[in-house]
Amino acid sequence: MRKTLLVVSLVLGLAVAPSAQSDATVLLNAAGATFPYPIYSKWFDVYHQQHGNIQINYQSIGSGGGIRQLQAGTVDFGASDRPMSDEQLGQAKFKILHFPTVLGAVIPTYNIAGVTGELNFTQKALAGIYLGQITKWNDPEIANANKGVNLPSADIVVVHRSDGSGTSYIWTDFLAKASSDWKSKVGADTSVNWPVGLGGKGNEGVSGLIKQTPNSIGYIELIYALQNNIPYGKVQNAAGKFVKADLAGVTAAAEKASKEIPDDFRVSITNAPGPASYPISSFTWLLIPAQISDGAKREAIKGFLKWMLNDGQGYNEALSYAKLPKPIVTKELKAISQIQ
Repeated sequence: MRKTLLVVSLVLGLAVAPSAQSDATVLLNAAGATFPYPIYSKWFDVYHQQHGNIQINYQSIGSGGGIRQLQAGTVDFGASDRPMSDEQLGQAKFKILHFPTVLGAVIPTYNIAGVTGELNFTQKALAGIYLGQITKWNDPEIANANKGVNLPSADIVVVHRSDGSGTSYIWTDFLAKASSDWKSKVGADTSVNWPVGLGGKGNEGVSGLIKQTPNSIGYIELIYALQNNIPYGKVQNAAGKFVKADLAGVTAAAEKASKEIPDDFRVSITNAPGPASYPISSFTWLLIPAQISDGAKREAIKGFLKWMLNDGQGYNEALSYAKLPKPIVTKELKAISQIQ
């Protein structure tokens, strides 16, 4: 009888051991882009509710900070609004994979006395303003695109980000495509040597400066403008159409790019072709190590990525992010197998 009990207890022990192991808490630390923070915060919370043993802590510190912490190995994965450059990937001691998560947009906002409607901005106007070449609100380049609007002869006060940010990268990447002058003199990066203007930290800092500075213009993320009821203008796209940023315009830009997206998902979709495309649109990416030695963390990250690409996309639009095009989702789901 004693032998029988011993055998039963061993069998039961083997049966419950894997279950107990699977219930062990898995803590993942991540850091990076501020632009997708609202949706990431939602995703990580919902995923924890559905998978109680998995906790994801995310520091919203900016794309550059996320890349640096990932390179240093102080986080399990990073996040960036700009794909890592070949140089940055080369600086890492391990292979890093890019996974697009959502789509968003950057918009021009302004504070002009007596002007309450939506202004139209040509690509030449935005590049000229930020180069310091267009200095008056009633400059012909602005006035001709806004017939019937009483634009003042006041000086334009330019506002930009003072901190390195993915938002600045998206804005300057667009300006570099819109203007050869901008491309050669300033370029596209998370931080640049701005020809003119005042610096504000974060969307809050830029918005605050614009609100308190008459005749100013700046750029912020679409979600921030919508959440805070901040007016913004339309931007001329590659087809010559003036398009106001919304989910449809961002999705149109992504769908054009999705047909030619590279296998590593590092792509810019600013100034995308098509009459409906909003021209200052972008993916944002999670940066995942290709080799993860901790098996529990590896499976937790892969599980989250699969959920994010399926169920997670259903939370996007309520927070003013566009869903990923289906061809990209399909391609990403296959790419998850590269995480070993």
